Amino acid sequence: MEYIDNNKSNPLANDSIVKLLFKMVVPAVIAQIVNLFYNIVDRMFISSIPDIGTIALTGVGVTFPIITLISAFASLIGMGGSPRAAIKMGQNDYDEAEEILTNSFISLVGISVVLTIFFLIFNEKLLLMFGASEQTLPYSKEYINIYVIGTIFVQIVLGLNPFINCQGFANIGMKTVLIGAVLNIAFDFLFIKIFNMGVRGASLATVISQAVSAMWVLIFLIKSKKTKIRIKRKYFKLKKSVMIPVIILGISPFIMQSTESLLNIAFNSSLKKYGGDIAVGTMTILATIMQCVSLIVIGIGQGSQPIISFNYGAGKIDRVKKTYKLTISISLLFTFIMWILCIIKPGIFIGIFATEDNPIMDYAKVSLIIYMFAVFIMGAQFACQQAFVALGQAKISLFLALLRKIILLIPLIYILPIAIPDNVLTSMQQIFPISLENKVFAVFLAEPISDFISAIITIILFIIITKKINKNFKEKI
Repeated sequence: MEYIDNNKSNPLANDSIVKLLFKMVVPAVIAQIVNLFYNIVDRMFISSIPDIGTIALTGVGVTFPIITLISAFASLIGMGGSPRAAIKMGQNDYDEAEEILTNSFISLVGISVVLTIFFLIFNEKLLLMFGASEQTLPYSKEYINIYVIGTIFVQIVLGLNPFINCQGFANIGMKTVLIGAVLNIAFDFLFIKIFNMGVRGASLATVISQAVSAMWVLIFLIKSKKTKIRIKRKYFKLKKSVMIPVIILGISPFIMQSTESLLNIAFNSSLKKYGGDIAVGTMTILATIMQCVSLIVIGIGQGSQPIISFNYGAGKIDRVKKTYKLTISISLLFTFIMWILCIIKPGIFIGIFATEDNPIMDYAKVSLIIYMFAVFIMGAQFACQQAFVALGQAKISLFLALLRKIILLIPLIYILPIAIPDNVLTSMQQIFPISLENKVFAVFLAEPISDFISAIITIILFIIITKKINKNFKEKI
């Protein structure tokens, strides 16, 4: 098979890889940081509500599994459809790329309707299942009932923004996030501080800001002269041949997001049993630090995905190889730097959440060293996994999504405290400045063990699969 390059004017096909990566990765990373920042600000506004701030924040926190699940369904379609659309554009098949985009849009609308009805009917039962109490349930329901009405906006923003990024318009994709973030903060201030609307105001602020972002995305993908593929009415009829490959490829990011709450439940239940409130409080800090590291690495991977997918479709295998090699190198460098800082100066990160005289400070310092002990190699794991998605490798992406959290981490959280003898745990802790309870140490140890094993397996599989892909290209040319 001979590949013909009909994309001579497309920067994804012709610009230098270093220039492209900078152009794509920087906005993607900024978008991830902004998204994290405005979530923190949102919680700050809620916690500052007079008299009920603390309990209201707890109530809103109980809704996060539902919010995470709604976002995960958007990723199912967006992260499954956008790499396939980019591959088709690389093959100069813009009609099929537009069909993927339009079918994805219709699917997101349909999913929104189903999720909205489901969560409006079953929200109370679910919230109680996720830990709402008699005191927090009213605030949880107040928040989620408004948020769920805006499900369609969340689906459009998170599900269609990847189709903007996959065309090389990373700055436009970043503006989608910035618009939502700035408006959300502004409406939080207006509704909570000025109009005293409490939790309802926080939820309404989120829905309105997402609605504006959704309009921004739709206008770009329907009417903008810049966009290379558009949502078109002639493709409104859903086709199995289009959506099944999208869903299969999107299952990997879907699982990665949807299982996050399950992981938190596993950690907190085990730590509560062996270490009490201080261990659970420490876990909140550690999870936030890990989230910050993960989001930046994910941003690097997301920035490189359109370049890999497009050039893979165009048959430019040398550009594909150069892109993923550079992406892995940048990701590894970042996680290695973070590893050094966490091991040598853990107080830099813990100090953001606790003062020196806080009893959690020393406890969290040593816990962070254990928890992040294998983070140096995680850059390769995240980069390779996202490269598999960019290359359309659905089966291997699904396996890797399950491997780290479901197959390894969650079982290890419960197995290690029972399986490792106390004398062995005591000996292992000699390398640390202070000791934790042996069982707590074993729980935190689950993270670096699963990180290291999953990273090594991912790297080995990546070498094998990419060699196979390279060989197939050479045979077809």
